[in-house]
Amino acid sequence: MINDFFNILIPQGFLGIFIIIQLLCSMLLSPKRYKHARLISLVGISLSIFSLSTVQVEPQYFGFRNALMSDNYTLLFHFIILLCGFFVVLISGNHVKSIRCQSFSFHALLLTAILGAMSIVSANDILTLFVSLELLSFPTYFIIASDRTYKSKEAAFKYLITGAVSSGIFLFGASYLYGLTGCINLTEIYEAISEQNPTFLYSMSCVLIVIGLIAKLAIFPFANWVIDVYKGCETSVLAYLSTIPKLALFAIICRLLVFPLSNSFELVFVIGILSLMTAFWANTLAIRSDDIKTILACSAAANASYIMLTAGLVSVYNLSTVIFYLIAYVLINISVFSFLNILESNKIYLSVNNLTGLGLKNFGLAIAYIIAVIALAGFPVTSGFIAKIYLFSAIAHSGLIFIPFLIILLILTVVALFYYLKLIRPIFEHTDNAIKLKYLFSQKFVLYVTAIVTVLIGVYPQKLIELCRFIAYNI
Repeated sequence: MINDFFNILIPQGFLGIFIIIQLLCSMLLSPKRYKHARLISLVGISLSIFSLSTVQVEPQYFGFRNALMSDNYTLLFHFIILLCGFFVVLISGNHVKSIRCQSFSFHALLLTAILGAMSIVSANDILTLFVSLELLSFPTYFIIASDRTYKSKEAAFKYLITGAVSSGIFLFGASYLYGLTGCINLTEIYEAISEQNPTFLYSMSCVLIVIGLIAKLAIFPFANWVIDVYKGCETSVLAYLSTIPKLALFAIICRLLVFPLSNSFELVFVIGILSLMTAFWANTLAIRSDDIKTILACSAAANASYIMLTAGLVSVYNLSTVIFYLIAYVLINISVFSFLNILESNKIYLSVNNLTGLGLKNFGLAIAYIIAVIALAGFPVTSGFIAKIYLFSAIAHSGLIFIPFLIILLILTVVALFYYLKLIRPIFEHTDNAIKLKYLFSQKFVLYVTAIVTVLIGVYPQKLIELCRFIAYNI
């Protein structure tokens, strides 16, 4: 076990140590020391990132009686999860200030959620996966409610109900899969299923497992919660919610689709239909709204559906597409929410009308925000454009039967341009009441860094594409 710990769990071990430090600080330190909470989290995440180099990935390593695994795939997702966590902590300064009495508890919960996300990616059996899902979910409920307003409590309760239902569906499907194979280890399940013909019960268990996981990704018919949760959350919490859980869930869904669930042909069409229904619902709803959080909630659901559709059409090429899209998408999302975090800290209500003239006295911030939004829309010279082209190409390569899916997706992507342009059109409009925004250096730093990386990937994506293909081919 000691050997397994040092080969797999050193990064998670650092997070565990700093979770304990945060909890001790919450009991022993005065609330006046609230600023230290962010520093402690930044140090803990940084040490975890540096310690990723100690993890064994070649050859693929299985530890703790094959309950956890380590390879290049898990290593990449661990790095992106930790990087997103680092950025979220950087932009959470004003939120921590507003809840200074609970600042250490908030960061302990955030680190616990990151630990849960990393454990999901590493899970190699159903029991470990379920425990890891709950380790991610339970802190998230409290993180959403940390603002302590009526809306945040309502958002947390709705997310809790969705989480409980999705966990029940997942366990129901997993129980059938265990009954069919007599195994809980994902590798053993794959070997057992490969030796027998797929049955109706197998297909049903696959569908239930995937639906249980995608419920937390705002995929139809579990998408209604996303708008209320987004509207009830503080923006740094949204930066977390729109990145880290999505990375973890898509990472494990892709691994399941490639191995233990790969023999269900029916699952492909269930995923495809649910994805298109989600994209249609999200894009049409966003067009009618002027609330920025509602628009971004719909955008999150739509992008999740694009990724899910591509992941469902299982192939190595599609997997590399999903990995690339996820990396591009989470960095763009962090960039958008960094700008909104600055607006929220300036007491500006997040409505499209309140963006009027903000670029007149905040040119650099406005340009970085516009880059992020047009990247979400898929405009050229951004990572979003490359990601969408890569995604459309992957669907086109999946066979003629999926061409109708691609055509519908292209139409919906064009429809989405209307609400993305709505988010940036008022920025440089003339107004007599232009506001000079106040911000923390950390907010500006995250906004600029993520915007620059978005452009760099858009201009020169080749290295990242090669990395994603290498990861996909060696999963």
